[in-house]
Amino acid sequence: MTSITDITWLHWTGFIGAVLFFLALDLGVFHRKAHVVKFREALGWTTLWFSLAMAFAYFIVPADSRTEFVTGYILELSLSMDNVFVIALIFGFFKVKLEHQHRVLFWGILGALVMRAVMIGVGATLVARFHWILYFFGGFLVLTGIKMIFTDDDGVHPEKNPVVRLVKKFFPVTNEYHGQHFTRHVNGRLFLTPLAVVLVMVETTDVVFAVDSIPAIFGVTQKTFIIYTSNVFAILGLRSLYFVLAGMIEYFHYLKYGLSLVLIYIGAKMLAVIWEIKIDPNVSLIVVASLIGLSVLISLIASRGVRKPPALDRSTE
Repeated sequence: MTSITDITWLHWTGFIGAVLFFLALDLGVFHRKAHVVKFREALGWTTLWFSLAMAFAYFIVPADSRTEFVTGYILELSLSMDNVFVIALIFGFFKVKLEHQHRVLFWGILGALVMRAVMIGVGATLVARFHWILYFFGGFLVLTGIKMIFTDDDGVHPEKNPVVRLVKKFFPVTNEYHGQHFTRHVNGRLFLTPLAVVLVMVETTDVVFAVDSIPAIFGVTQKTFIIYTSNVFAILGLRSLYFVLAGMIEYFHYLKYGLSLVLIYIGAKMLAVIWEIKIDPNVSLIVVASLIGLSVLISLIASRGVRKPPALDRSTE
């Protein structure tokens, strides 16, 4: 029986190679031409990525780490749902056409894969060298979870984003969109399009959300292969999940409370080790899945009879 200690560079190479292949197939074949991703197509892709994640857990992940992988995957995917809603607000703010949103998400997620790899690598190095940092992560997650409960989201403010302001300082930006292009040459000078600014916003929001999600996954496991692969599958499913959920933002009002309780639980689990209290991975899987599922169920029940909110206006450029 394969164990986590049997994971070699061949597993890493094979996994990364497979991910790059699927991404190339996605952009080069299935989404070669810009088009509106409708609900049925998005639901199909979401189901496919979830099935691939579960197949990976059963056939590739060592038996002694499967529960940790599934828990980490559910945790990261659930935390990504908050990111989905922020991305919807960004697209609405910039009035990005529906047929161009997939391209932004594709390159945004490609960048997220690289950034997550760097952050996970740094985190794993720090944990290996300074084990006490796990307690810092735990305290940070507990405080973040509590803050989420009592803090309301005040929307998207691109003008306050320091990265966006930095980009505009060094690169000129066109006033109008130019299809699905991120750059355009005007009188021999390279300009960024507003779509590139949107991409920068999407990338920076992922970094912000990763500040919560990366410490959280270390509360589930410290196995780097499990941490990264569960993150990757969650991120890969984020694009299709966006097109499934973007039109139902108002129906998940209580989701943030479920996510906050998950962060508090994971943080408390990490701090409990100080008193030599260790929680079984199966218990963590049940707790995380139950909190997320219950918050979604309560949200759907509460939204019954509520008139569907108008779709975000993303049809104009």
